[in-house]
Amino acid sequence: MLELHHVTKSYAGRRRVLDDLSYTLAAGEYVAVMGDSGVGKSTLLNLIAGLDTPDAGDIVIDGVAMATLNDDAATLLRRVRVGFVFQAFHVLPHLTLLQNVALPLLLNGLDSARAEAMLNAVGLRGRGQDFPRQLSGGELQRVAIARALVHRPALVLADEPTGNLDPETAHSVLMLLRDEIKNNGASAIIVTHSVAAAATADRVLMLTDDGLYPA
Repeated sequence: MLELHHVTKSYAGRRRVLDDLSYTLAAGEYVAVMGDSGVGKSTLLNLIAGLDTPDAGDIVIDGVAMATLNDDAATLLRRVRVGFVFQAFHVLPHLTLLQNVALPLLLNGLDSARAEAMLNAVGLRGRGQDFPRQLSGGELQRVAIARALVHRPALVLADEPTGNLDPETAHSVLMLLRDEIKNNGASAIIVTHSVAAAATADRVLMLTDDGLYPA
């Protein structure tokens, strides 16, 4: 499903964040990536999603090399095949919660009825007509998770998906995340500092300066 071939990424004035990183994520595999702050975990997700580009190396999603796609084609692949839970939510403030969650369905020409069910699943039943400004950080996190899963993507990428949630809500959201991934036969990578979150994955990897290794 996902192949990383010798991926390298640096930022101006900083050391290399990722250096010659290679990894293969099998179809249906769900892994958690842990590691020290600043080691490049969020950068890794952004590169996989095509939100940033590597300095060297190749990223292949479902047999398609991202480097071969123009901006429109990369956007289409990301919109159809990928669900991304951003650490900063990126919920659109001028849309209601229901509209935010339904957006991937509308963009992909799918029935938007599933949006309400996903809001219910993340504990926001009856809140569909509210706006993001009316929500806490934890509630915004749940909207972001519902939006990432609603179109049943083949690849789910989640950056600290439970970072703003209390333990009870985090557990229920993690179970939803796992169930959706498994029921849809999706592959997934979650980046987390939480041992409890990592424990829901099929296996845990540590990202270090030397690469990705089993924890």
